[in-house]
Amino acid sequence: MLQSKEMDNVEIANLLRNVAAALQIQDKDDNKFKIIAYERAADAIEHLSSEAKDIYDEGKLEDIPGVGKSIAKHLSDIFEKGISKELDTLLSQIPSSVFELLPLDGIGPKLAYKLVTELKIESPNAISKLKVFAERGKIENLEGFGIESQAGILKAISDYKGNVKRHLLNYAEGISGMLIGWMKKDENTVSADTLGSLRRRASTVGDIDIAVASNNPDRSIEHFINYPDSKRTLEKGDRKASILIPGNIQVDLRAQEPDSYGALLQHFTGSKHHNIALREYALSLSPSLSLSEYGIRKISKQETVNSKQKTGFNKRITKIFRKEEEFYNYLGLEWIPPELREGGSEIQFSLEKKLPKIVDCTDIKGDLQIHSNFDIETSHDLGLSSYEEIVGKANALGYEYVAFTEHNPSRSKHTDAQIIDLLKRKRETVEKLNEAISNKPLEISSNRKTENSKQKTVIGIKRVFNSLEIDILSDGNLPVPENALETLDFALVSIHSNFRLNKVEMTKRIISALSHPVVLVLAHPTGRKLNERESIEADWERIFEYCINNKKLIEINGDPMRLDLPDHLVKTAVKMGVVFSLGTDSHHIDHMDNMRYAVDVARRGWAEKKNIVNTLTLTEIEEVIK
Repeated sequence: MLQSKEMDNVEIANLLRNVAAALQIQDKDDNKFKIIAYERAADAIEHLSSEAKDIYDEGKLEDIPGVGKSIAKHLSDIFEKGISKELDTLLSQIPSSVFELLPLDGIGPKLAYKLVTELKIESPNAISKLKVFAERGKIENLEGFGIESQAGILKAISDYKGNVKRHLLNYAEGISGMLIGWMKKDENTVSADTLGSLRRRASTVGDIDIAVASNNPDRSIEHFINYPDSKRTLEKGDRKASILIPGNIQVDLRAQEPDSYGALLQHFTGSKHHNIALREYALSLSPSLSLSEYGIRKISKQETVNSKQKTGFNKRITKIFRKEEEFYNYLGLEWIPPELREGGSEIQFSLEKKLPKIVDCTDIKGDLQIHSNFDIETSHDLGLSSYEEIVGKANALGYEYVAFTEHNPSRSKHTDAQIIDLLKRKRETVEKLNEAISNKPLEISSNRKTENSKQKTVIGIKRVFNSLEIDILSDGNLPVPENALETLDFALVSIHSNFRLNKVEMTKRIISALSHPVVLVLAHPTGRKLNERESIEADWERIFEYCINNKKLIEINGDPMRLDLPDHLVKTAVKMGVVFSLGTDSHHIDHMDNMRYAVDVARRGWAEKKNIVNTLTLTEIEEVIK
């Protein structure tokens, strides 16, 4: 496949899998471990929540689980020169049509190579050409094939979905919620959970995986495939089924008896690299220990992996686990939260009982980025909810404080005097609202009408902050006059333009903006939009150091399209001692529920309460803002 400096994670993962396939086709004795390495690196990069290019820019490719020196060197060549000549030489020895066939279920590298060479299938559109041969009965006559294998190939082509775009976390969560709700209607369901990257709360999710603890797995499978919105059943077994729902989204279900549900939950939550590390740790305890979705068993020296796989459910299982915590405890480990299971150092930390007490949604006492409909003629989009509605929602969420952070007034459409007047008016309105809040108990009328009257909301919130989200200009200056900045309690700064400055200039631009005394927070720092726009290039460790030394905050933005700062950078920043601000970037009160996604990112970055300013009480955070 073509290589380029701009390859994204999916393209890189495909490249590495193609390399592994080429090595398998070569069938050399010394290729075995290389194949495993490339496949592992491909899996790790595909499921990163940030682009590998950004991690390369930070000089941390080898921090990605599964990426060793050799693979990191190849990737560095691609990002620097647009090509790894060594990989290109290897791949050029294999017909490109072979790689086109690899996404088909059941077709491995050697089989794809045989089909391509014997049928003389060329690129492009190799799958379509293979389908024609299968429909004409040309495959069944090949040596080693037959009618059944030909039918299997046709089915694989029929089921092939092409390049599937990964889903944003909130979208995947919504789908899984509907499926879990459906499964809970089955009287056999004891409990139901998400699995895979969704349970680990990754920023994007591929297929949707769910599990049920069931008193009758067979009936639960039947209930699942009868989901009202199912378009087609892709697979149906004793304990697993797959369906296709609108949008060509695949949903997989795994069902198991409650007594062994903990092992299933652990096994299929992953990540793959976490489970590999866990198996390696178990073998260090005893070479006879074997971990599976059914439990933990001890195998004799004569038994092989294959014989273990042929063993029926629950036969010769030494220990089963109703709860996932019991599975980890049996191995002498603390339970590891799903968000931490990415194959890094979590097992060692668990063994030493040094896992962080990662932040929880219940720890959050306020939201520090919200856009209201208070019109200061902003440079970007205006919010849709009033101050009163936002305060009511904040109260319902149990918050002590929120910050109103509308975008700065448009510089091109206003004079300095006009901007100052607009922000003074905003300040006066916030002061009146705070005065009203201090006179508790108080009811504020919402703009939303019920059948009889305006809805009333009792306020329990203690204070609202007068803030502003200010554009960082290309030269690092702020488009707001000094006298206007003085009206604010604090400011957030963010990049909304000229995203492709080089690393040095972008770093200088950000630090310049952060240097203003009223600026407290760098909002959605990397500027990324998932599935749409890559992160900016910047020297993040230098920016983090600046924030630590100058008491500035880095935002973790809970907008599901952003989830920015990305989790791998959160983890780096946590190690350095950065303090974070969590904000939903809400433009409507319904968006304020997105705080849980900001918390997800913080948890995946190993952040604790002490790392996050929003966990402070009002009195404590007022000191920070001062």
